Amino acid sequence: MTVEEFERFYAQTVARLTGQLYVMLGDLHEAQDVVQEAFVKGWNRRRHLDRHGQPEAWVRTVAWRLAVSRWRHLRRSADAWRRSGAPSLVEGPEPAQVALVEALRGLPAQQRRTLTLHYLCDLTVEQITGETGLSASTVKTHLSRGRKALADRLHDPRIEEAPGV
Repeated sequence: MTVEEFERFYAQTVARLTGQLYVMLGDLHEAQDVVQEAFVKGWNRRRHLDRHGQPEAWVRTVAWRLAVSRWRHLRRSADAWRRSGAPSLVEGPEPAQVALVEALRGLPAQQRRTLTLHYLCDLTVEQITGETGLSASTVKTHLSRGRKALADRLHDPRIEEAPGV
C-alpha cells in the first residue's frame, strides 16, 4: 500500500472500525484508542497490508488484541492492588515541610538540585561534582548560597532573638 492508498484506506474505514470496536468493547474512548493504535501499527506495515487482501480485518483484529492486552494489564494491576491490601493512611506534610518546599522552590534550579543532592541524597561534594559536572568550588558556592537563601526565607519573624545572642 502506498502512502496515498493508506490515507484513503484510513479515511474510509476509521469511523466504521471505531464503531465496530465500540460495540465490541462498550467504551467509545477505549475503541478510539485501540483503533488509532492499530492504524499506527498498520502504517508501519502498510507495504504488507494489501498482501493479506483484508487490511480492514487486520486493523480490526489488531485493535481487538490491543484491547484484550489492556484488559489483562488492568486485571493484573487490580489483582496486585487487592493482594497488597488497602493503602496505609499517609499523614499530610507538617507545616515546616511545606515551608521548606516553598523556600526551595524560590531558589535557582542548580542551587536546589545541589542542596537536594547533598542533604537529601547524602552525597559528598565530590559525588555531586561527578553527577552534575560542576566543579567542586561551584558546588560549594551553590551549597553556601543555597543555605543562606534558605535561612533568610525560613526565618520566622514571630520568634524574637534574645538580646546579646
